[in-house]
Amino acid sequence: MSNDVFPLIKPLTIGQGPRQVRLEHPVILAPLSGVTDLPFRTLVKEHGAGMVVSEMIASWAMVRENRATLRMAKVAAGGGPSSVQLAGCEPEAMAEAARIAVGLGADLIDINFGCPVKKVAIGQMAGSSLMRDEALAGRILEATARAVDVPVTLKMRMGWDHNNLNAPNLARIAEAAGIQMLTVHGRTRQQFYEGTANWDFIAEVKAATSLPVIVNGDITTELKAAEALRRSGADGVMIGRGSYGRPWFLRQVMHYLTTGSCLPAPSLAEQKDILLHHYRAIRAHFGDQPGVRLGRKHVAWYSQGLHSSAGFRAQVNRLDTGEAVEGLIHQFYDPLIAQGFVRQDEVALAA
Repeated sequence: MSNDVFPLIKPLTIGQGPRQVRLEHPVILAPLSGVTDLPFRTLVKEHGAGMVVSEMIASWAMVRENRATLRMAKVAAGGGPSSVQLAGCEPEAMAEAARIAVGLGADLIDINFGCPVKKVAIGQMAGSSLMRDEALAGRILEATARAVDVPVTLKMRMGWDHNNLNAPNLARIAEAAGIQMLTVHGRTRQQFYEGTANWDFIAEVKAATSLPVIVNGDITTELKAAEALRRSGADGVMIGRGSYGRPWFLRQVMHYLTTGSCLPAPSLAEQKDILLHHYRAIRAHFGDQPGVRLGRKHVAWYSQGLHSSAGFRAQVNRLDTGEAVEGLIHQFYDPLIAQGFVRQDEVALAA
């Protein structure tokens, strides 16, 4: 990216008044169902994210004060601000859920118009389905923005399908309703996560509104983050799958977009320590047995790109106690650390 002039990002202020939020570096952890739970959000914050966003939370469950839902909305301490993402199709329920989330410590509320999953988009007529009903979408946005004194933001896709790319119009509706920032995933609902994110289209959303716009989708390297910004004209980036097994990745992106130089990943010994810390936090938060099950995917992501990692992952999936898994982690990582191995994805990034 020799034509880029650094820094490519600058501090971003979201909202107005005493509860406005300032992002020193708008590099944001995306809301990821089953991934961005409190242990992961806390860890990513510790490694320097500009902001973290909770898993998508159903507004009706929040209003009913479901215990598991309230746990999902708990705010990660320290570091940058925390946002709680809500989904639903009833303006009153969304407004009440937003009030509850702010009472639990949320610095921002994010509204989900992007989830493509059938259960949400078809079964509940929420998530990306709301992009097909702009009138209802506007009522939800306005009711939620009026309900709380913190900034309310919106995450959406380009549209339901390529015949209905209405994100620019929804951006105008959102701005009129009091929304303070937009994040756009460069795919339609019908694409789910297939194909390639269209960062160029997001420039049309940016042109349609005076609100800050964040680009999302396929940002898995520092160079892709820079290209996404250049092509979209966005004010910041949101990173989802690129953070799997790399809670430090947002800090690397932040460093590159600020300085133009790449920040090395932690050493393999440091990565092992981060994994163990994360694994213990999962078990402490969810309980030992649920934590063992939930931790398996994270262990798998951390080990991707390492020699003989497929066999290691298969062994982890057969173990049913945290102590046994931790023992296997030591057994797997220690010889690789001694031999000076690095993860293959990091070799590719450095090439």
